[in-house]
Amino acid sequence: IKMAGDSRFPDVDTDGSEKYEETEIVVNVGGVRQVFYGDNLNQYPETRLAELINCLSGGYDSIFSLCDDYDPGKREFYFDRDPDAFKCIIDVYYFGEIHMKKGICPICFKNEMEFWKVDLKFLDDCCKTHLSEKKEELEEIARRVQLILDDLGVDASESRWKRCQKYIWKFLEKPESSYPARVIAVLSFLFILISSVVMCVGTIPDLQIVDAEGNRMEHPTLDSIETACIGWFTMEYVLRLISSPNKLHFALSFMNIVDVLAILPFYVSLTLTHLGAKLMELSNVQQAVQALRIMRIARIFKLARHSSGLQTLTYALKRSFKELGLLLMYLAVGIFVFSALGYTMEQSHPETLFKSIPQSFWWAIITMTTVGYGDIYPKTTLGKLNAAISFLCGVIAIALPIHPIINNFVRYYNKQRVLETAAKHELELMELNSAEGKATSSRSEVEDLEREGKETPFYSSRLKVSHSDTFIHLLSEEKHYRTRLQSCK
Repeated sequence: IKMAGDSRFPDVDTDGSEKYEETEIVVNVGGVRQVFYGDNLNQYPETRLAELINCLSGGYDSIFSLCDDYDPGKREFYFDRDPDAFKCIIDVYYFGEIHMKKGICPICFKNEMEFWKVDLKFLDDCCKTHLSEKKEELEEIARRVQLILDDLGVDASESRWKRCQKYIWKFLEKPESSYPARVIAVLSFLFILISSVVMCVGTIPDLQIVDAEGNRMEHPTLDSIETACIGWFTMEYVLRLISSPNKLHFALSFMNIVDVLAILPFYVSLTLTHLGAKLMELSNVQQAVQALRIMRIARIFKLARHSSGLQTLTYALKRSFKELGLLLMYLAVGIFVFSALGYTMEQSHPETLFKSIPQSFWWAIITMTTVGYGDIYPKTTLGKLNAAISFLCGVIAIALPIHPIINNFVRYYNKQRVLETAAKHELELMELNSAEGKATSSRSEVEDLEREGKETPFYSSRLKVSHSDTFIHLLSEEKHYRTRLQSCK
């Protein structure tokens, strides 16, 4: 690339006999003038710049089909495009690959590449990663906007049962949809807390009673509260299952499986209590009931449905499997090495607590994780030195993978906030365009009525359209304008 000054340029009406390899073309992109040689551009004849050389013999119609403007005096092509992106794209003619500069929107850069007809395969892999991430974000925004629009839209062709089913689903699954839905979400959250507290308090011996056989059991009041909570959970699950648009997906969802595990033990233990005594010994029934009651701890996981923080933590752990695997591998190697060394060094002491290497695993675990219960400890000097090295290595092994895990959590949390804000902005833009379209149509109606000499209605003179008047109805209608989301795509 060089500054245009002495470039040779064939006239538009040439017969095409000039060698394109020796041709120079002057391109002005957003005010930046650059010169290209034909031998470089013809390496990729399907690109727009290469087509500029071949269009010279086709006249002005051919030229203006490829550029925004053309100055025959200066023999210069004009393009109203991003010059920064263009500087990156032309690297393909000289280096065979393209790198995207920092600060350029990946989607906009992709659109620029499509305009210049440069294939995405020339984009470097590191830049393709940014592009794929941005595509996923846009798809997520589109999905959220579509869900909101589906909730707002009302299909008149649907049956009454379908509309009722949709209302129940939105009422129970989307607390942000209305004030009563928020109240129900808070009640569900409180029932989970109360049930968990009752489960813990019921194990206090002073609050238990003794039955006729001398066995301790929960207080009847706590049992009644537990029954009421289970009744709420059962009603909530059944209503959500009935109103679910995809019942198979609903039943196989992880959180819904947790709901079943939280509810099912109550009914199974109730069945065993009343009917199991006839089929098996009473002691076996009581053991089965106690085992099932322990499964009530699963209901604490129901809190994840009402807590975005727990959901974010779960996703961060999923994205951190590699780091967690490294942590477990470090600890496993350290536990094996230091437990074997500790067993070997402590064998000379007559009162050693290290009876075997597998038994020494427990000491190595609590030492490397800096817990140190003190039930097993070294008594020799070499053993103590080995213990000091083991817990220092444990601190290092745990600290190394923690930072990437925290970064994954923060990145996902911030990303969710950005996506929520972007979805709201997209809806606001759609609403604004809807209001402008309605105001324009109202203005044209007023002009038509005035032209015909008729009185204009009162509402027609008020061209300002309020938020509540247009938001729900207009968002459910088909629009012919381009939103920011569509423009990015």
